[in-house]
Amino acid sequence: MSYITLVRHGQANTEARDEASYDKLSPLGHQQASWLGAHLRGTGTHHPRAYCGTLTRHIETAAGMGLVNPIQDARLNEIEYFALAQLLQDQKGVRIPEDREGFVEHLPRTFAAWEAGEIDNPPESFDQFTTRVGDVLSEIGAGNGPAIVVTSGGLISMVMRQVLGLDTRSMARVALAIMNTSLHRLHPIGAELSPVLFNAVPHLEAPDRQYAQTHL
Repeated sequence: MSYITLVRHGQANTEARDEASYDKLSPLGHQQASWLGAHLRGTGTHHPRAYCGTLTRHIETAAGMGLVNPIQDARLNEIEYFALAQLLQDQKGVRIPEDREGFVEHLPRTFAAWEAGEIDNPPESFDQFTTRVGDVLSEIGAGNGPAIVVTSGGLISMVMRQVLGLDTRSMARVALAIMNTSLHRLHPIGAELSPVLFNAVPHLEAPDRQYAQTHL
């Protein structure tokens, strides 16, 4: 079993209200990815295996980091949150938030309704999401040598749910905390992967870069 470093993509289109419009990096997102790649090279961090989802923001982040020919795997793609939110609004009258404060309350509510099967005809069920994340994590962890994985915050929160046994509300709180281009590392301890690093942004710690510590 090998250790895995998960990376959330750079800042995407924060003005978007649908999946397609959101799926591209902002200028700041490109800069965050470039800074992260320079940091990893500067510290001699070695990842002989690289993976990313198939979403544009994943591919752009991996390229900005300087990752060469990462394996693209759709199982690393994000939850379709905008689609779930629209369904929840249409079916249950739960208004889609327009600001971060509203989003902080909306995300746990959406996750809870999704898990409980209260959203009809979602893009995928909560159980399907759980299974695909567990499957891809197990496969990457079983490979040889450290792996780096560019993905999204919702998927990282599901990984943390699985390795720490979190309930759904705690998983949502984790998702809200995850910063763009943050690092999350899992190490094998015994027969299981355990988190040894969460939400680290060493490439954004300098005073002149702290403005780039974004969540949305």
